[in-house]
Amino acid sequence: MKNSVLTFGEIMLRLSPPNNLRIVQTRSFDAIYGGGEANVAVSLANFGMDSYFVTRLPNNEIGQACLNFLRQYGVKVDKIIFGGNRLGIYFLETGISMRPSKVIYDRENSAIATATPEMFDWDKIFDDEILWFHWTGITPAISQNLAEICLDAVKIARSKGLTISCDLNYRSKLWKYGKKPIEVMDELVKYCDIIIGNEEDAEKVFGIKAPDTDIISGKIDPNKYEYVAQELKKRFHNAKYVAITLRGSLSASHNTWAGVLYDDENNLYISSSFNILPILDRVGGGDAFVAGLIYGFLNFEQDKQKILDFAVASSCLKHTIFGDFNLISVKEVLKVMEGDVSGRVSR
Repeated sequence: MKNSVLTFGEIMLRLSPPNNLRIVQTRSFDAIYGGGEANVAVSLANFGMDSYFVTRLPNNEIGQACLNFLRQYGVKVDKIIFGGNRLGIYFLETGISMRPSKVIYDRENSAIATATPEMFDWDKIFDDEILWFHWTGITPAISQNLAEICLDAVKIARSKGLTISCDLNYRSKLWKYGKKPIEVMDELVKYCDIIIGNEEDAEKVFGIKAPDTDIISGKIDPNKYEYVAQELKKRFHNAKYVAITLRGSLSASHNTWAGVLYDDENNLYISSSFNILPILDRVGGGDAFVAGLIYGFLNFEQDKQKILDFAVASSCLKHTIFGDFNLISVKEVLKVMEGDVSGRVSR
C-alpha cells in the first residue's frame, strides 16, 4: 500500500558555536546533523508518518553516527547507500539582533557530491510503499552528477504516478560547476506537482519577482505573491499548487512569518502572520513548512486553508527548536493553529 514519503538529498554535519558566539571566538562547537531534505523526513516522522530519507553516506564512524541520528527520530534509512570518503560539513554562526547568521560550507567531494547516476536504482527505491517524492534545489546545485541523478529520480517518480514536490531552495554559495540555476531547474521542476519557495526563490532561480516588494524592509504583502504563483504555473504546466513562505526579517532575532498557497483552481489562500521573537534557531524553518504542507495534503482532505495554516504554524514552532530538525508533534501544531501562542507551561 502506498503510504510513505521519500526525500532525497545531502545531510551534513552541522557545527555551531554555542551561545551566539562568533566562529572566531569559539573554542568548541555543538555537533549535530541536518540538511533540507532530511529535515523534511524527520518532521514527517514526528507527525507519525512513514518517512524515508535517501542519500549517500561514507562508510565510517561519522556516517554511522549520522545514520543513528536519523534513526532516533523514526526516519527509515534502509534505502541509504554507502561510499565516498567524507560527510559534508557546514558551520553555522547564529546571528542575533542586527548581526545576521552566517553559513560556511565545507562539502566539496562529500559522499553525495561524488555520487554517480548508476548508484541509485530509482525503480527499486520507489517501491510499492512510496506515495510522495520530495527534493530541493539544493541537491542539483551541488554537482552536475547530482543534477542528473535528480532528473532520473523525477522522471521515474512521474512514470510511477507519485506526487512530486520541490522546494526551490536557492543557495548562492552553491551552483559552482558552470551551470546556471535556471538551466538545470527548468528541466527538473517541470515534473513537479507542487512548487515551494520562499519570498525570493522564484526571482533568484527563474527571474520571477513579486511586484512592488521590498524584502530588506521586512514589509511583505502576501497578495503580491499571487503574481509569482501564476507565473510559475504558466511556466510549469504540471504544477497544481504553488506555496510560498513569507519571512519579514526585522532582525536576526525577530521575524514575521506567514505563507500563501495558490491552488489548482487558481485560488490564493493566505495564512495569518506570526511574530516570532526571540528566534532560537531559524535553520530548517522552510523545511518545517514543507513537511507541514505534505502532512496537510495527505490528512486534511483538501481543506486548503487548513493545509496552509498547519504548514505555517509548524514552521513557526521550528524557530523555537535548536538544530535543523523540527521536533514537534501534530498536537502542538494544532494548538498554535487554534490561537494558543501564550507559551504557558503544560502541566
